[in-house]
Amino acid sequence: MELGMVGLGRMGLNMATRLLRGGHRVAGFDPSASARQALQAQGGAAAASLAALVGALPAPRAIWLMLPAGPITEDTLAQLLPLLAAGDRVVDGGNSNFHDTQRRAALCADKGIAFIDCGTSGGVWGLEEGYSLMIGGEAAVVEALRPLFETLAPAPDRGWGRVGPPGSGHYTKMVHNGIEYGLMQAYAEGLAILHKKTEFGLDLHQIGKIWEHGSVVRSWLLELLTEALGKNPQMQGVAPFVPDSGEGRWTVDEAIKLDVAAPVITLALLERLRSRDADSYTDKLLSVMRGQFGGHAVKQEGPT
Repeated sequence: MELGMVGLGRMGLNMATRLLRGGHRVAGFDPSASARQALQAQGGAAAASLAALVGALPAPRAIWLMLPAGPITEDTLAQLLPLLAAGDRVVDGGNSNFHDTQRRAALCADKGIAFIDCGTSGGVWGLEEGYSLMIGGEAAVVEALRPLFETLAPAPDRGWGRVGPPGSGHYTKMVHNGIEYGLMQAYAEGLAILHKKTEFGLDLHQIGKIWEHGSVVRSWLLELLTEALGKNPQMQGVAPFVPDSGEGRWTVDEAIKLDVAAPVITLALLERLRSRDADSYTDKLLSVMRGQFGGHAVKQEGPT
């Protein structure tokens, strides 16, 4: 099967490479010349523009967007749609907000173009391990693209599936990432407690390796964390700053709208926000209040 890939960052290039290894033909476009060259090095064809990419693909075309959520995806789709024809298929494999996805799907439908949203998990390991694909869209269109999904997934019969109509794939991936926030926070807090108990001289890498087998808390996420602990047990050089790409916020917002209690995911998100406040005014106010009502000493900042 032939696919056009738009966005040849690390994940997009890895997905294109996995498809090429699976016998598919892939043509790609990225504004970066080095990214296009990287695709060519893997056996794919590079296009110098979106128009050239569309022109190189046989009808009905299948084009996969692997771009950051937000304006980049929005602008690229706006440039792409006038180049496409009825019967073409567009897949958004990024982490778009499901509201945007539903709107884009309706816009494409008006032009006779099918829009598929594919929540994609697997990160940098997907090239070798395969990707978890949560797909939203019309059943017949998803079925027509089955060869692509089967190749990208860990195996043809697992790790992927159509979860519902347009928007449902990104919605499912949004909640998936919210769960990920909670899992990561729990692992980090538990290991921080072990790290603080200095009297036992605990080896966190060893403990992680033990937990990887037979434990109810074993997971791939734990394996990745344990590997990192083996390389840098004291986390030297790592800043205590945790970004977020938006999915956790969207998940918490949905929980509130649906009256679903989600305290773990919500607190995990708040902890990420807290990690970015190197000069916490909130904590300073808390310290001063303790001093005011209880006479507790207020620790002063050292010289800068």
